[in-house]
Amino acid sequence: MSEALAILFGMDITLMQPAGLVVSPAFSHVAVVPPGATTIYVGGQNGVDETGALISSDAGEQSLRALQNARVALEAAGAGLDDVISWTVLIHQDADLRAAYGAVASTLARDGAPPLVTAAIVAGLGVPGALIEVSAVAAVVRD
Repeated sequence: MSEALAILFGMDITLMQPAGLVVSPAFSHVAVVPPGATTIYVGGQNGVDETGALISSDAGEQSLRALQNARVALEAAGAGLDDVISWTVLIHQDADLRAAYGAVASTLARDGAPPLVTAAIVAGLGVPGALIEVSAVAAVVRD
């Protein structure tokens, strides 16, 4: 890995901040998952309860619930938030950006080896009234 800040994440999973790209404590640019690791994909999660109903019209509350729903999905697959190597965060254009992203930013970023993060402001989401949607990719090296 030439001229790159490479941070070992988990067992043999590497998150990188290559030279020539911005170095941020909030995100990395590249994730390298070794052969044999289990990769877990979590589809878009909104701020809904187990019946599919929105829990609130507040962007911060929806964000926290979307993250909680992602955690439940990860745990069902034998992973946790700390195993996430990449997040995608979609925020509705009408949402309070600070409330929506601010509620989850500290969970998305990690000290030492932050995951990859892609965020976008969008015109709409699949769930009417949803202000945020998060999806994740996690990787676990099993012994």
